[in-house]
Amino acid sequence: MKINLSTLKYIVALEAYRNFVKAAEACGVTQPTLSAAIKKMEEELDIVIFDRNSHPVEPTVLGSRIVEMARRTIYDVSLIEDLILDERNEERGKIAMGMLPTVAPYILPGLFREIRSNHPGVELRVSEMRTESLMEKLRSAQIDMAVMVAPQEHGALLEVPMYYERFVAYVSPEDEFYRLDGIPAESLSSDRMWVLEDGHCMNGEVSGLCQNKESAHAEYRAGSIDTLVRVVDSNGGYTVIPELHVPLLSDSQQGNVRPIVCRHPGEEGGYCCPVRRVSLMIREDFVREKMLNIVVDSIRNVIPDDMSDTGTKRFAIKI
Repeated sequence: MKINLSTLKYIVALEAYRNFVKAAEACGVTQPTLSAAIKKMEEELDIVIFDRNSHPVEPTVLGSRIVEMARRTIYDVSLIEDLILDERNEERGKIAMGMLPTVAPYILPGLFREIRSNHPGVELRVSEMRTESLMEKLRSAQIDMAVMVAPQEHGALLEVPMYYERFVAYVSPEDEFYRLDGIPAESLSSDRMWVLEDGHCMNGEVSGLCQNKESAHAEYRAGSIDTLVRVVDSNGGYTVIPELHVPLLSDSQQGNVRPIVCRHPGEEGGYCCPVRRVSLMIREDFVREKMLNIVVDSIRNVIPDDMSDTGTKRFAIKI
């Protein structure tokens, strides 16, 4: 019995869409073609991969394992194709990228512009998702790379630090912090602070901000810093935002921004300035060195020069 690569793509698509018509459209075939190919595979293997009586369609327990193996097989085949393209020094192909919602607004518009202008043969597809989903989809080869604040432990993934970003305070004119030229870092944890569910407190990247998270004013769970700013505008208090968000504010809103003043970390009771390291994450078996450098260079061209990680600024990435 031979297992067809196209059929493996069909079952991966059906598991993703849970609908035969949508899966067929995604694969560029008719619904009967996709359905018949999957049915033939099930009959030849004498197993049931999908429960067709459930709505939406669900993989069986064994089917879920087969889908994961199929996804890995498809990825391994793509590595061969990518290796050949890289060896030929060709700038073409698809890149599936994941990106944090709290990073995407600042680099994604410029990244698309850079890729389309300078590398028209590269097709970049980007999905926004949170850290846990980024790690899961990267490990399962559902995406090729991820732009994120890398967790301390990321296992069999490679991290390419891209840039370091400071945080600033966004303060309501009604708040007592508004009269200050700078807000001491040790004063930030209070019941007047509005926070995101994630995005600020990321694996210790932002120190001194979330030590008393239980006392925070409220949590906004949609992951939108833009809406968080509007919450402060309407309800008072303050929040902490990435510095790259400041240019997106209106002129009047920019007047509500205050720097965070930090003691030297070596001083007694000192506080480090809140900062996050934004990185590009790839799998250890990633072989597309040229494509990686295209993305790295494009991101570097988008962000302010003084924020770039010196490693990626001075050297090409070798994998």
